[in-house]
Amino acid sequence: MRARTGDWLLVKSTVVGNADQLGRIVEVSSPDGAPPYRVRWLRDDRETLIFPGPDAVVLTAAEKAAADEIRRRRVDEVQRAIARHHSG
Repeated sequence: MRARTGDWLLVKSTVVGNADQLGRIVEVSSPDGAPPYRVRWLRDDRETLIFPGPDAVVLTAAEKAAADEIRRRRVDEVQRAIARHHSG
């Protein structure tokens, strides 16, 4: 796993019903991008030092933006479908 400052760390939940955790990598200790990483978590704005496990993925800013856009489009589609259902 390799990361740069500004990338995002997504830690997938291993428990059904628990949310994935997402945070911005604010510091990379190793010059080659290897862990540990200092991460500021979106859920509570706290920073932690983490050695990510196999349930984690590093996303570049561009990859995160693309994933966010896909989610936005899905929400828009659902909202349009609901509006059509209620108006028809």
